[in-house]
Amino acid sequence: MDPFERIWQLHRLFTGRRTVLTAQDLRQQLRCSRATLNRSLAFLRDALGAPLIHDRELGGYRYETGSRFELPGMWFSAEELAALLLLDEILGRQPLGMLAEILGPFRSRLEALAQQRGVGVPQWRARLRLLRMAARPAGDCFPIVAGALAQRRRLRIQYHARHDDQLSTRTVSPQRLTLYRDNWYLDGWCHARCDLRTFALDRIIAAEALDETALDIAEDRLDRTLATSYGIYAGEPTATAVLSFSPRAARWVAAETWHPQQQDQSHQDGSLIRRLPYHRSEELVMDLMRHGPDVQVLEPAELREAVLQRLRAALDAHAATARRPPPVPTDTGSSGEPVGG
Repeated sequence: MDPFERIWQLHRLFTGRRTVLTAQDLRQQLRCSRATLNRSLAFLRDALGAPLIHDRELGGYRYETGSRFELPGMWFSAEELAALLLLDEILGRQPLGMLAEILGPFRSRLEALAQQRGVGVPQWRARLRLLRMAARPAGDCFPIVAGALAQRRRLRIQYHARHDDQLSTRTVSPQRLTLYRDNWYLDGWCHARCDLRTFALDRIIAAEALDETALDIAEDRLDRTLATSYGIYAGEPTATAVLSFSPRAARWVAAETWHPQQQDQSHQDGSLIRRLPYHRSEELVMDLMRHGPDVQVLEPAELREAVLQRLRAALDAHAATARRPPPVPTDTGSSGEPVGG
């Protein structure tokens, strides 16, 4: 253990502790000699000003009762430094690069500390791979939305809905931001609909923070309306899906959390029955389709029929493509343009 780590560990052991630690206890915790322990204790007390005392009556060391002390500067364990470096790199690769810019001065100090401590490997940034499947940009309005949320102000937004391709103007009291499947959403009270709604941030075309105070919705109501059904769709659950996964699919699905209230039942053959509440079936149907023949909808009949309709439509589309004659290659000249009339 290097000196930085040893001092950090000592401070962590003493902080918030009411009983003493003997020299033997400390040596066992730090795995060091008596001389090394004495040097570390002296440095912590004399150089860093820690309120460290030796309680002769109890035969050990402790911080003075009621004292508050923090190590100056940035003191992290090797594991924390490595985690912070990774988090900083992740922030830098996100579309919201403003966070990475704000943390720029912090990053240089963090990397200097990591170099002193020997944390990481050469070219460690190239060894971090981030796959953001189906992620959409958060959009230019993210800072405005986040600012209104923090300041509890209403928003006027121009929203281009995907489901009907319509553009509308809404006044919204922002409640919270949700990061779901690598995409950002705004949960808010829509004053036009007089109800809670979820808005995809990438579909907010324009946003303006208003001077009016945002309406606050109780947290339990937010959770009941927005967080109890399957997926991103709002609404309290109206049905329970009962799904049967084959042994092959169960090896993956059993380790996945699809819903906080899901109930799983494993069978001896390795198959899995999962029950979960939902309100709207669109997202659930899409997730079921990716498992193909490895999942069956046992209940309710409406959900099973919705899956069947999607499967039939997909089969018809592929069959129609298979019946079409293959396209005739077009001869092109040196310019790349089609030859002929």
